Amino acid sequence: MEKRISVCLLLEGTYPYITGGVSAWVHDLIKGIPEVDFILFTISPESNQEPRYELPDNVVGHKDIVITKSYTSGKEPKKKNIILKKLKKIHEVLFTGELPDLSGFFHQMPEEYFLYADAVKSETGWEMITSANQEKNPLYPFSDYYWAWKSAHDMLFTIIGSSLPDADIYHAVSTGFAGMAGITGKFRKNRPFILTEHGLYHKEREMEIRKTKFIRGYQRDMWTKFYTNFSRFCYKYADLVISLFEENRKKQLEMNSPEEKTIVIPNGIDIPRYEVQRKEKEGFHVGLVGRVVPIKDIKTFIATAKITLDSIPEALFYCIGPTDEDEMYYEDCQSLVSSLKISDNFIFTGRQDVREYYSFLDVLLLTSVREAQPLVILEAYIAGVPVVATRVGNIPEMLNFDDRLLASSKDAEKLAGGIQFLHDNPEEREAMITENRKKVHEKYDRLDLHRKYHDIYSQYGDAAWQE
Repeated sequence: MEKRISVCLLLEGTYPYITGGVSAWVHDLIKGIPEVDFILFTISPESNQEPRYELPDNVVGHKDIVITKSYTSGKEPKKKNIILKKLKKIHEVLFTGELPDLSGFFHQMPEEYFLYADAVKSETGWEMITSANQEKNPLYPFSDYYWAWKSAHDMLFTIIGSSLPDADIYHAVSTGFAGMAGITGKFRKNRPFILTEHGLYHKEREMEIRKTKFIRGYQRDMWTKFYTNFSRFCYKYADLVISLFEENRKKQLEMNSPEEKTIVIPNGIDIPRYEVQRKEKEGFHVGLVGRVVPIKDIKTFIATAKITLDSIPEALFYCIGPTDEDEMYYEDCQSLVSSLKISDNFIFTGRQDVREYYSFLDVLLLTSVREAQPLVILEAYIAGVPVVATRVGNIPEMLNFDDRLLASSKDAEKLAGGIQFLHDNPEEREAMITENRKKVHEKYDRLDLHRKYHDIYSQYGDAAWQE
């Protein structure tokens, strides 16, 4: 009997607990390669979350780590002082702007040893923190620096101290803590580490940090560098770095990812699933498919609706997606709809089968402030729905760089102009629909994606067996 390849998917804050593009991609990948066994190593903000997906039969294991929890160490390592000295050396090199070698540290670092206390209470650890504070944080109280350093590093210590499930390959679906788990697997388990980036994790975290008012001064800089260095380490140590589109690959190369191990594999969709039967429906229908969360910028969608209704009063707007992931934001969005007096023309549908809406939508609108290569655009194209969207991620290429349909983030007036153009030019809209369908068939079939990942897993799985 031929040995089955086992892949440990390293997942931070996503599948199977959160819906969305990345989660859908993971679920589809697992189902699309049934001859591969998958083990989930999930990194969660809290325990006992309810899964949003029914796990396929070829998911043969699942370990969940709560990133904010402190775990108890097992047996104390004999070479603890060597580990602490290597940790101190890593920080000293990072402060110069260079990227230190992590191999010696991970080869010494045993499973189930968590550095929470030793990193701050040992003589070596205390010297590391106090000297860094004096050099980098002279204007703020030491207590601010200490707690910022500890809160950031304790989460990292949780990940690199945890025991990973045994697998032939470790595959992280982002950099960040999932990527650091991949590096841990590479050195501790001596197995290949593959990285797939949908967006750019460190850029998303930087955007969040800059919006957080209580993070100030060097704390802000430290958190930003923390996540940026995660990405740099992942690019350095991954055996293969996969991006969804060429623009992101170029950004990986700018951060010194070796060119010979970077490739592009575009997103793909189940084309027959979205070949819906179109329905004629009175009015003009605009939908946004996505979670009601700030990164999707639903408030700009609402503002766009208000502007559009001035010139297309029969238009109806549908926000199609779950509303329970950020309840305060959802309440804000509801209040905005009410205050703009567009409640009769704006509907929050909640979680739905999007194909029902694709069957009659006239326009799909994306207002996201960050995206990679949104699956919903591909779905809409196959269903015969043109798209107006913000100029983020790979969206410009997906929209053929058509400036009439693209706008900067938060530019509700320009987005409304795109909707107006499609409303006023039905013949050109039909030509776009035909061209877009052809494009998806040629470039974005999920069967191609599954074949490529199957080949990658076979290549790296065989290499792991031969070691």
